[in-house]
Amino acid sequence: MQKKRIAVIFGGKSSEHEVSRVSATYVIRNIPQDRYEICMIGITKEGKWFLYSGDIDAIADGTWEQDKNNKVAFLSPDPSIKGLTVITEGTCKIIKLDVIFPVLHGKNGEDGTIQGLFELSGIPYVGCGVLASAGCMDKIITNIMLEKFGIDQAAYTWFYAYDYRRNPEKYLNRTEKALGSYPFFVKPANAGSSVGITKAHNREELKTAIETAAKEDSRILIEENIDGYEVECAVLGNEEPVASIPGQIAPAAEFYDYDAKYNNAASELYIPAHISEDLMYQVRVNALKAYKKIGCTGLSRVDFFVTKDGRVLLNEINTLPGFTAISMYPKLMAACDYEGSALIEELIKFAMERVEQHE
Repeated sequence: MQKKRIAVIFGGKSSEHEVSRVSATYVIRNIPQDRYEICMIGITKEGKWFLYSGDIDAIADGTWEQDKNNKVAFLSPDPSIKGLTVITEGTCKIIKLDVIFPVLHGKNGEDGTIQGLFELSGIPYVGCGVLASAGCMDKIITNIMLEKFGIDQAAYTWFYAYDYRRNPEKYLNRTEKALGSYPFFVKPANAGSSVGITKAHNREELKTAIETAAKEDSRILIEENIDGYEVECAVLGNEEPVASIPGQIAPAAEFYDYDAKYNNAASELYIPAHISEDLMYQVRVNALKAYKKIGCTGLSRVDFFVTKDGRVLLNEINTLPGFTAISMYPKLMAACDYEGSALIEELIKFAMERVEQHE
């Protein structure tokens, strides 16, 4: 049987560029090479695309960019081509692709941007489509959708950074009135892996936090602080998705920020989560409800707060979760017998299946 050719895309113009490289290493190592031919496509922080054919180990540390055999390559939006255009010594070569696995976190990779290019190309791809990717990446839009669908979440307010700068007192007063007592969580509307998120304990910290978030996005989301457990649920599939056993995070920092997620091994993960069976059921039900209502496909990690008095509050939906050694999504799926290559093959299968269903 002829091997299918799969393109794994990593890096990207994002604050999560480094995490993407580590995740890509996991994905590439777990693609069965007896059934798939792998094309590795790296995107630099400047947005340059290259076809990379070197050592997989050089991806994680970024040294892949210095490989002398790198070739300029880009995905054609022409659906009659269904592949990569590779430029070598002034000539163009087409490499046909059967499926794309984007291992791109954050802006320009998880927000519907590159998914639009995939749709134009006509090539099946792993993960959520344009609308679900964009909607889940934008925390304000996610909150609005969850509210519409009747899924519980933390109280929130939001505003544009430029409006705030014209009249800071107005928006500080409005925030305190809407959310009550401190602390608050201040977030940029669009940024992943907790980048730009700050916990503000008073008005001065709130001002600083707003400016920090504004470096990542022009819209600012502010949420009430929830005193509870951080619980995550992995979801896999298209029309009939399955939800994993929920897991729990005991962050090494005050909250599960970028450093706690990727650099601090002191953060502890409990699978299953240390909550009751009834609460585990509620988490799974709400994860599936949000996933299906928003139109997610392929995979997502759905994050919750579970309070000590038994409330289950959805925090966010991550449509391209990390695949690093300490990432929760692969760990949760491994607990449900989808480990390593088995998980990657399922994701590829769902990518192909979605296209077949619409032909």
